[in-house]
Amino acid sequence: MLELKDFDLTLDPAAGRFIKTEIVQVNFASLPGELISLEGPNRYQSGDAIITGCTGDRWSVDRHRFDTKYQAVPPTVDGEDGAYMAKPVPVLAKQINEPFTAARSAGRDVLHGEAGDWLMQYGPGDFGVCGQSRFARVYQKVG
Repeated sequence: MLELKDFDLTLDPAAGRFIKTEIVQVNFASLPGELISLEGPNRYQSGDAIITGCTGDRWSVDRHRFDTKYQAVPPTVDGEDGAYMAKPVPVLAKQINEPFTAARSAGRDVLHGEAGDWLMQYGPGDFGVCGQSRFARVYQKVG
């Protein structure tokens, strides 16, 4: 299995820029906990966002990162449980053609990807994994 450590997709010519085009349902955690996504464990703290995507996938996002990445869809008010849409901020992504692992973000979880899944980079040291069928449904290439 390919173990990805200390990498930067900004330096990889095979990586592309994509925008998420999905409306998700969000509940803000009242207590710390953990959920198991398709890619592995997602630990969260009180106040973090627990997200359910349009494909039924669930994951957590720390509150600071959530506030920079998502905006409420009316009638939901920012900071309340409800529907949110990803802000149109491009992310870097690269399809990996063999099973792999990658750190979700500094000091947090290690996620697992299958052959054909996508490695996502949201910022320096901040990574995610997206299954290939979900990626095709919710991301559009920029430029």
